[in-house]
Amino acid sequence: MEQKKYLFTSESVGEGHPDKLCDQISDGVLDECLRKEPESHVACETFASQAMILVGGELNTEAYVDVQEVARKVAERIGYSNPDYGLDWHSMAVLNMIHNQSADINQGVTGNGLKEFEGKQGAGDQGMMFGFACRETPELMPAPIMFSHKIMIQSAELRKSGKIKWFRPDSKGQVTVQYEGNRPVRIDSVVVSQQHDPGISYDEIKSTIINELIKPVLEPTGLLDAKTKFYVNPTGQFCIGGPVGDTGLTGRKIIVDTYGGMGRHGGGAFSGKDPSKVDRSAAYMARYIAKNVVAAELAERCEIQLAYAIGVPFPVSIMAETFGTSKVPEEQIVKAVSQVFDCSPAGITSTLKLKNPIYEATATYGHFGRVPFTRQAVLGRGHNKHTEDVEFFTWEKTDKVEELKNAIK
Repeated sequence: MEQKKYLFTSESVGEGHPDKLCDQISDGVLDECLRKEPESHVACETFASQAMILVGGELNTEAYVDVQEVARKVAERIGYSNPDYGLDWHSMAVLNMIHNQSADINQGVTGNGLKEFEGKQGAGDQGMMFGFACRETPELMPAPIMFSHKIMIQSAELRKSGKIKWFRPDSKGQVTVQYEGNRPVRIDSVVVSQQHDPGISYDEIKSTIINELIKPVLEPTGLLDAKTKFYVNPTGQFCIGGPVGDTGLTGRKIIVDTYGGMGRHGGGAFSGKDPSKVDRSAAYMARYIAKNVVAAELAERCEIQLAYAIGVPFPVSIMAETFGTSKVPEEQIVKAVSQVFDCSPAGITSTLKLKNPIYEATATYGHFGRVPFTRQAVLGRGHNKHTEDVEFFTWEKTDKVEELKNAIK
């Protein structure tokens, strides 16, 4: 049977995009809380407009966080260091509107809610979360979103290294891939909008972005061809960007953060939320499960859904969808998943080591498809600070393959 041919598009945005600026500040606040008090409960939101950053939300923590310092450090790291950009980390206004967490929410999370769940950590909210994995790329991610992320990473490297001095922080990328069935066969089009200094000719902008940014990333895939279309700064000029060109808000890039539209999304954003919020932690666990299912060669594509009720210390449902690619019945996969993975809110946090200050690193270039790594981090335990090796992107490990295979047997 001839396989269906179709186009699929995903986008990514750079670290200087106003929404991503906000995600990074929110996760910077979260990390500072967890660094000083690992039991902190955090729901932090950031809004950016013109030369102002507003940080709000709710905290339940013993930690003191200098929100001004966090916001300025993030803006400086990204590269908002010039008043001409409209946002300058030195001079921008930072407003702190954070308040205490609702006691009603806190009692369900800490196990002090209904008597039948007493003493057990409940989910921080109701909802459903999805995880996805497929064999299109070495990262077991969909090709369009991974290609888009890599273009944005290259943009930041060219800018920060000084190789292209007229790049500014804001940027967006988009890749359209042609498929035959589930197999990517070519890249049909690439869109890049890159903020730049005034006075650069469009011909130079287009030539530089195609030859220094797009092709070095995508030529190694072998999917570019003579018919691939390039759309570079399609409005003709992109000098005004960042929070001056568009307001920024935490949690507004949830499809960029996940699978680029391939696979479903439960609707909950990630950044600024501690792991008691299953919007984030259960989405990480669902990715962990799906990736291990695919790595175990139980299916070529896998989507996992987990669902929760607020205050309840276990998932109310687990679902696996393999899109006709599984080698065993999906019911067997769900049964094996239930045996191998602890999907309770407490189990997720423990398994993936989510009380560490790891989150600011997740807030750009996608939360999934990233290589797990460790690095020394300063942690707070009461008043005694110490350092230890902290693991990042633990949900990208494929360390449950053999357990899944054995459970299926």
